[in-house]
Amino acid sequence: MNPKGIDVRKLRAKHFLIDMDGVIYRGDKLIKGADDFIASLKAKKRKFLFLTNASSKTPQDLQAKLLRLGIKVSPECFYTSALATAAFLDAQHARGRAYVVGEKGLIAALREAGYRITEKSPDYVVVGQTEDFSGLKKATQLISQGIPFIATNPDVTGPAEEGIEPAMGAIAAMIEKATGKSAYFIGKPNPLMMRKALQRLRVHSSETAIIGDRMDTDIVAGVETGLETILVLSGVTSREDIAKYPYRPDFVVRSVADLKL
Repeated sequence: MNPKGIDVRKLRAKHFLIDMDGVIYRGDKLIKGADDFIASLKAKKRKFLFLTNASSKTPQDLQAKLLRLGIKVSPECFYTSALATAAFLDAQHARGRAYVVGEKGLIAALREAGYRITEKSPDYVVVGQTEDFSGLKKATQLISQGIPFIATNPDVTGPAEEGIEPAMGAIAAMIEKATGKSAYFIGKPNPLMMRKALQRLRVHSSETAIIGDRMDTDIVAGVETGLETILVLSGVTSREDIAKYPYRPDFVVRSVADLKL
């Protein structure tokens, strides 16, 4: 790696799928240089999509958060695991019923897809990131009775301003342990979410890179989908962690500030 940044002549990618937590911000704090990087993408007319496993916020919420941090983009620039989950359920069982444990972003996405949110005879139990665990008891009961278990993403931890915090994968693991049933995870690295993202951008994998801070979701998703992969060290993964995995990112940089376009 060039410590002053990637030599873009070595990159085949023209377009970018960009994770958010640990890449653009940590908690409510902008990662230094992230605003300049997004501005350079816009100036160079590169296509990009924020691709996040977070499910609690709507695209409009995420748009407002970035605006507070000094980055102005449209809601169409975001694709969340909540939207991917809604698209998957709509394709599998259109206008079905779901018992949902999650926040505004997940509930809004499912309702927009025509799903009815209910605890009575649901077709699926859908669990997303939440700080309200009151619904987990009912979710556990339904799953133990045989209702299919859908989880928005497998991230066990997430980056926060003060370090890391438990994330969706940790919640799912608790339910899996209690019920003996495995969740089906929709978010990265599931190829379903990656294909939907590429379709939204109307680009091919051969001309696209993914930028992320996680080896076990972002980078493996790129490897398995044929994207170039850029790992940033501004989130949960350290340089020493890379050796623990059988695959490697194409590029490793300290943050998106090192990506010179």
